Amino acid sequence: MATLLYRLGRGALRRRRLVVALWLVVLVVAGLAAATLRGPTASNFTMPGTESQRALDLLTEQFPAASGATGTITIKAPADGQLTTPQGQAVVQELVQQASALPGVVGAVNPFQVGAVTPNGRYALVQVQFATGGDDVTDAQRTAYEQVGASAKAQGWQVAPGGEVLGGEPEIGSTEALGVLVAAIVLIITFGSLVAAGMTMLNALIGVGAGMAGLFALSGAVQLTSTAPILALMLGLAVGIDYSLFITSRHRQNLLDGLSPEEAVGRAVGTAGSAVVFAGATVVIALAGLAVVNIPFLTVMGLAAAGTVTVAVLVAITLQPALLGFAGRRVLPRRLRAIATDGTTADTTAPAHQTDTATEDQSRFGFRWARLVTRFRVPVILVGLLGLGLLALPTPDMRLALPGASTAAVGSPARVANDLTTEGFGAGFTGRLAVVVAGDTPQATSAAVPQVTALVQRTKNVLAVAPAQLSPDGRTALLGVIPKTGPTDEATETLVHDIRGSVGGIRDADVLLTGVTAIGIDVSEKLSDALPIYLLLVVGLSVLLLMLVFRSLLVPVKAALGFLLTVAATFGITVAVFQQGHLANLVGLDTPGPLISFLPILLIGILFGLAMDYEVFLVSRMREDFVHGKSARQATISGMGHGARVVTAAALIMISVFGSFVFLEDPVIKSMGFALAIGVAIDAFVVRMTIVPAVMSLLGDRAWWLPRWLNRALPNVDIEGAGLHTHLEDRTPTHV
Repeated sequence: MATLLYRLGRGALRRRRLVVALWLVVLVVAGLAAATLRGPTASNFTMPGTESQRALDLLTEQFPAASGATGTITIKAPADGQLTTPQGQAVVQELVQQASALPGVVGAVNPFQVGAVTPNGRYALVQVQFATGGDDVTDAQRTAYEQVGASAKAQGWQVAPGGEVLGGEPEIGSTEALGVLVAAIVLIITFGSLVAAGMTMLNALIGVGAGMAGLFALSGAVQLTSTAPILALMLGLAVGIDYSLFITSRHRQNLLDGLSPEEAVGRAVGTAGSAVVFAGATVVIALAGLAVVNIPFLTVMGLAAAGTVTVAVLVAITLQPALLGFAGRRVLPRRLRAIATDGTTADTTAPAHQTDTATEDQSRFGFRWARLVTRFRVPVILVGLLGLGLLALPTPDMRLALPGASTAAVGSPARVANDLTTEGFGAGFTGRLAVVVAGDTPQATSAAVPQVTALVQRTKNVLAVAPAQLSPDGRTALLGVIPKTGPTDEATETLVHDIRGSVGGIRDADVLLTGVTAIGIDVSEKLSDALPIYLLLVVGLSVLLLMLVFRSLLVPVKAALGFLLTVAATFGITVAVFQQGHLANLVGLDTPGPLISFLPILLIGILFGLAMDYEVFLVSRMREDFVHGKSARQATISGMGHGARVVTAAALIMISVFGSFVFLEDPVIKSMGFALAIGVAIDAFVVRMTIVPAVMSLLGDRAWWLPRWLNRALPNVDIEGAGLHTHLEDRTPTHV
């Protein structure tokens, strides 16, 4: 691989104008395709095979009038009893007529006809039925719905339109630009050169632009969830900058060692580029592996993010060498350019680890930190394990749910409606359940409805059961069920299981429980069941991949255990902040609550890939030095010394990119950005740069042991560049 990438890097530099032109064409074509083919994103989470989804499919087929999105308008009069006065009833009637006349609305129900008025005559609920699902409601229809009740508000009434129809695509503003700005500052400090920093950033932005444009172009044919593009943007930016950073750093070192720009970039792509390809492959495999759990929206999210990472890798190993060719020695700070002048006597056939000895500064922080960690390796390991164990303590208390209006940003329309409904009617009215009764004949359905109603009413924690609505052919009935507790309450989850258990014995009719709350519970449970399987898959994959790269048994096991420590500690901190509310104000979280259902499994997939990034970039240099003659301890110190500065910069860039999404109001995106930023910080600074060198020092030569039969069976990917060294020795040297 190293030799192939070496040739690719040199070729990209030689034909740099063509390479840049081709990538610009790709960017323009993808942008035009995105502008013309882009489709809407979905805010709902379907889960084929669950009872709630089967109920929705049945309603769509047999009772289409009840299968569309619903809205609930909460009304609060200025004073008690005012709703029941003639003037109050006139206000409500006018509001109901306005809602019924909205585009896309089938009808609105007068609260006085169904008893949706509080005993004190101050609160009322108007149910609004839309003809289509929430994802098919247009922005214009949603805006018109949110503006209902303007005349009532002018008279001092509170009118709060809410319900599932308000679900929409999270807005991305300028906050992600803050992450890019911090990344640019880190690059300038790391490189000491505006040219190097700007070129690295430009390379990454072109890659993420092409990747996101391609993703949006495909959205017309493949339905994306609203969070999929945001996740792809997060990862595309983070890994795009990091991968370019690693190659540029190795290229600069090669220039300082006296190599010509062409030879320097070839070696950079051949060595650091090999690590980039492998690290990118692990991220892609982990994200694509989400398809194994057989959850459609999660599969799409994983593949979307994997696509942007793939583009980032391709850009790093093709476009980056071309841009480096244009920059020449200007990628170096002015004070160092004199070191890499023409006419140097560097041996261009020498292996990469030998060419840097002249410029190796053993007093740098990375070398000093490595010597300290390896000297006190046992205390370092014990303190690291204890600290991460303490951070992981809240993890067993983790609860999962789909996002609800109760945890939406304070002041948002959904949150205002939710709080007003809870104030007047109780939390259960914000998480209604729906029981679908379907028989082969109208008579069978009519006979089953009273039985179902009685059983549900006797179930603990049920506040009320609404009268059944029948489909036009009489074969399907829909009953509304109001719990006493809110949609994310544990008691509501128990209620869903209790209702399903109590109606399971009904004969001659299918009885299915659904509704937004039931769907959320079903999705969360299926994701929880899939989590151990996916974790086992990821851990097993990490062991196999690292065994292939490092020709070792203990190094992959150590890496997998370190990954598990990172995941546990990250879960613990995220639960403590977003679920338990500790220090929630620091991240701008208004209301703590359960974590989004797909966060744990998504976090495992992403952190696995990123953890393997740092493992590969640090340990591959240790492996490179070890196979070229250094002792295990010397190789560990050398690998840390050369990689610490770059890995620190890479981690800070990822943390800043992910952390910038914490400033968004959407709690789902906020929690994703926070968890990823914390996970990267823990894995890079605690696990990979502290515990890993301590363990490697403790293992010594045993770290690189591999049974002979397994060594012969495994293919050689040559990530340390031994094959490249042989290739360089066999060809005529390229002098500067």
